[in-house]
Amino acid sequence: MKKIFLISTVLLAFSYTVSAQEYNKGFRLGIGLNGGFPTDSDYEGSLGGDLRLQYDFSRKTSMTLTSGYTHMFVKGDDLGFVPVKLGVKHFLGNQFYLMGEAGMGLGVTGDLDNTLILAPAFGFANKYIDASIRYEHYNDYETDQIALRLAYGFSLKKKK
Repeated sequence: MKKIFLISTVLLAFSYTVSAQEYNKGFRLGIGLNGGFPTDSDYEGSLGGDLRLQYDFSRKTSMTLTSGYTHMFVKGDDLGFVPVKLGVKHFLGNQFYLMGEAGMGLGVTGDLDNTLILAPAFGFANKYIDASIRYEHYNDYETDQIALRLAYGFSLKKKK
């Protein structure tokens, strides 16, 4: 029994090593534009830009770090914040993905404080284009939004 377990473990480790070598893990960088609409009437809309650093663990799973600037258009006094989010992106096939992000929004204008941000997303990505729709929950801003992101991305991986 111990021999079967040992042989199975060795074969599994070998097959994992072989399959891991087939994919070139590494970083990607994306430069995106964002636009959003509130789920209530607290503001008229939002517009922003971001940088997203993505580390590909495999063809299907990546970790992301996203930050930028978001401007909320409010009657009378506009507001702005810097989102900083960590996420996990999982591809359902070759190009469509689900992603979850969590982080914080750092208020930079007016009386806007910091807030927790939770954001599930669904998107499409190929070699250069990344387009997604997400729901963003702002814990302390008493508003949420549906946002669209369109980005240009490129690989930072070394060529094999």
